[in-house]
Amino acid sequence: MQKGTSKKQIGVELEGPTKTHGVGVFLELRKRLQSGLLIVGKNVAISPADVVVTSGESSLHIKTPKGELSLTLPAGVTFEQGSCTPTPAGDFCEEELHFRLRIGVTGSPDEEASDSAMETLRAKETYCFHCQGCMTRLLEDREFKRVLPLPNCNWNAIVDDWCCHPDPFANRKLLPRAEDCLLGDTFLLLAKDGGCAETLTEEVSLVGSKGGPDSKSCRRLALISCKSCSLVLGEAVAPETLKLYITQVVVEPAVGDRQPEASLNRSLFLQQTVAARLLGLSTSLSTFHFSIQTPDGKAFLLVWLLNGDSVTASVPKSSVGPDPHGPSPRATRALKLLYASPSDTGGQQRDIVSSWEANAIGHPVVLPLSVCEELLQVIDDSNATLPASMCCMRSYEVAYLRL
Repeated sequence: MQKGTSKKQIGVELEGPTKTHGVGVFLELRKRLQSGLLIVGKNVAISPADVVVTSGESSLHIKTPKGELSLTLPAGVTFEQGSCTPTPAGDFCEEELHFRLRIGVTGSPDEEASDSAMETLRAKETYCFHCQGCMTRLLEDREFKRVLPLPNCNWNAIVDDWCCHPDPFANRKLLPRAEDCLLGDTFLLLAKDGGCAETLTEEVSLVGSKGGPDSKSCRRLALISCKSCSLVLGEAVAPETLKLYITQVVVEPAVGDRQPEASLNRSLFLQQTVAARLLGLSTSLSTFHFSIQTPDGKAFLLVWLLNGDSVTASVPKSSVGPDPHGPSPRATRALKLLYASPSDTGGQQRDIVSSWEANAIGHPVVLPLSVCEELLQVIDDSNATLPASMCCMRSYEVAYLRL
């Protein structure tokens, strides 16, 4: 999705800000460094003397001429009273006030993020699979004798490096048996059951077909969708095998009549699922560079992870001050990243994309096209909530995904 594409065009209803960078108050705390950066817009306070920061019970109080703002902090994070000091804002001194502060952290600063279905599934347990869009139960009471990880997504490319005879896996797919669940980087492979015809639909789609349906690069995908809401869930990779993306389904233990949250926010679910997966892959593969790709292998978004220990809050000018009818804004854990879109036509962005392509940088992370478009929208919306001094770094744009 190129920037400027409307949300209606991609068929997704995501409420997000416009790209203005007019932030009232922005806070980023680093748990591992036990320090933080507070940015106050000059539309809220003119000088450092106008800003008073104090500690509350599990909160941070920021007093400005526009009113007092109370930010709720995560458990185990506290502000060190008296540690907030002004710091130069550089080129943005006409627009922003910057402050450094210290925090205390109890417990591990590297609290693990839930890795969605990847962490949920266990062998010899019973699960139900729900559509994330409408929460319809898609697959009931599925018990797996084996839950196994698949090899790295580009394992075929290096077979010759460790196999001394002709590739025994050529033109063969790794498919699950009837009671298996295989875990890919962003998807689950499992066998169809008798109930699939009641809850799922299948439609063939052509991908990579710039030269028309007869092009050699054209590939057919049997897309699997929810029969209730038409959300694309994955693909049928074989007549009896489903490939379900972890951004599209909610996996719950089958305990009585328990139902997942009916109002699970799509944007938040997507952020948390993708952020946790990228963080998990970064840890297991020792890489910080990811290429978000569509199923036809086309790079859609280039992502460079910076850190996963941030706690952030961004409050617009209009929300600075007491609001007796609303809850206090909450600072939340987030994954900080740099990103570039291959669809951007700017010279610096093109240089980044060319460098990544030439040096094969970026572990491929495959998601459906519609999800790639949603993710770019969410990331752009995050970038729009940042102060002008924070929105760019080294020709990349900056964003945070909630964990």
